[in-house]
Amino acid sequence: MKRTRVTPFAGARRPALLGAVAVLLAVTTSSVAAADDGPGPFGVTVQAAANARTARIGALFHGAAADRGRDGHFCTASVVHSTGRDLLVTAAHCLDGDGRLSFAPGYREGTAPHGFWDVRRVFLPGGWTDGRHEDSDVAFVALDERDGRRVEDAVGGNAFAAHRATGATAVTVTGYPRTAGTAVTCTDKPTAVSGTQQRIACPGFPGGTSGSPWVNGDGAVVGVIGGREEGGRTADVSYSAVFGTEAADLYERADSAG
Repeated sequence: MKRTRVTPFAGARRPALLGAVAVLLAVTTSSVAAADDGPGPFGVTVQAAANARTARIGALFHGAAADRGRDGHFCTASVVHSTGRDLLVTAAHCLDGDGRLSFAPGYREGTAPHGFWDVRRVFLPGGWTDGRHEDSDVAFVALDERDGRRVEDAVGGNAFAAHRATGATAVTVTGYPRTAGTAVTCTDKPTAVSGTQQRIACPGFPGGTSGSPWVNGDGAVVGVIGGREEGGRTADVSYSAVFGTEAADLYERADSAG
């Protein structure tokens, strides 16, 4: 299991191997520009650059926005296009628990350049709430406004895409290790595990990266780290549920809720 239960919310994956991650990032820092400007070297994990694409990906924190992250981040989420311009997508298992949550898009080196945003409402699929089914490990989150703005107006958002063939294009996975202040990113081609689960071989995605978006060549989120084993048992292989009808219907419900 790639997650360690953290009270009051779960979702921190793979607490081990952090030393190896640090070494890996030190070795591959020179690859950041290549990975950011295009597909770059496949299967190489680097520190994510600060730009418009990574600004829409952020860390989920325990506590309200007013707490400014003092209770720590535990999962990853990303902004997706919506009518209300206020939606995030993440893994359902990140939202097991009670208490206030906040989101910091583009969180970097312990700072929130776009501020902290309060979570207003959570949308979970029936397959998760009724039985924690691994094929239903996806969720949407609606955020409150901040200073009269909505999060998508502040940082933009990716499309959400269901019913896409696994491996049709490479995907870029970006997420926040729980003990790090900056996101890591990796591009590779996912492969099918089954008709409802997919995997990607990207090293160095430990605890905290659950919910990390899989963004395809069209700029659409086609997966999030979660699904099988709530994301996987090691930091080097990650899973996602394949987004099908349930995920599409959940997105429509969250989108129509405004």
